[in-house]
Amino acid sequence: MIENKILLTDCPDDKGLIAKITNICYKHQLNIIHNNEFVDFETKHFFMRTELQGIFNEETLLADLAFSLPQGTNCRLIDSSRKKRIVILVTKEAHCLGDILMKTYYGGLDLEIAAVIGNHDSLRSLVERFDVPFHCVSHEHLTRIEHDKLLAEKIDEYHPDLIVLAKYMRVLNPEFVARYPNRVINIHHSFLPAFIGANPYKRAYERGVKIIGATAHFINNELDEGPIIMQNVINVDHTYSAEMMMKAGRDVEKTVLSRALDLAIHDRLFVFQNKTIVL
Repeated sequence: MIENKILLTDCPDDKGLIAKITNICYKHQLNIIHNNEFVDFETKHFFMRTELQGIFNEETLLADLAFSLPQGTNCRLIDSSRKKRIVILVTKEAHCLGDILMKTYYGGLDLEIAAVIGNHDSLRSLVERFDVPFHCVSHEHLTRIEHDKLLAEKIDEYHPDLIVLAKYMRVLNPEFVARYPNRVINIHHSFLPAFIGANPYKRAYERGVKIIGATAHFINNELDEGPIIMQNVINVDHTYSAEMMMKAGRDVEKTVLSRALDLAIHDRLFVFQNKTIVL
């Protein structure tokens, strides 16, 4: 049966890598629909994303690539016809969640929202209008570790490809982060690395900034310092109060998050040394 798949390859840079990979694809009678590659000359590392069509013998194809490419090569073959499943975590703010719900409903984001989980019940009615399951996993009277354990158990019921923090206003513990490496996308309401942590609009106002922005990134164990996926900014001036900055920033936040999510669901991201390579 003819299928469409994406081959993601990263390895130490070497001569002739593109030719080696494409020749192996030709040997397997696979048609290359689209191809992008990048070399990080500082780290001497090679990245390539190849859209393929044909009849796949995945085990043999990956074995041929492993034999022909340098030691330390990572190759992944992904079924591009399957929609990615996501679970969204929320607290009380609706703008990023609402944007993802609407874009998914109308086809702007080609994904499946398996469930939305909140640590408050505030957004249940919004979510259920879209026939998406909503669960409240309250953090009250629980330690952070206890709460995150319950949260992870509920997430795992849905077997998501990605977890999206749509203004989820709690710091997740290291055990939770380790459970989902490079699978949790957060939206932070500043142009990182500026104004890490809480109240960035208040601090931006006090600093008299002339631009404000938002950053979508994978989470790690350092607060707001995970690999950056997407960023954008808008201009502000001295007439903006902190509250006005926050209102203006919401549009940037939801746009940046949905664009980052679109890159992730189409397998356009490599994570390497706390950076992302976007192909």
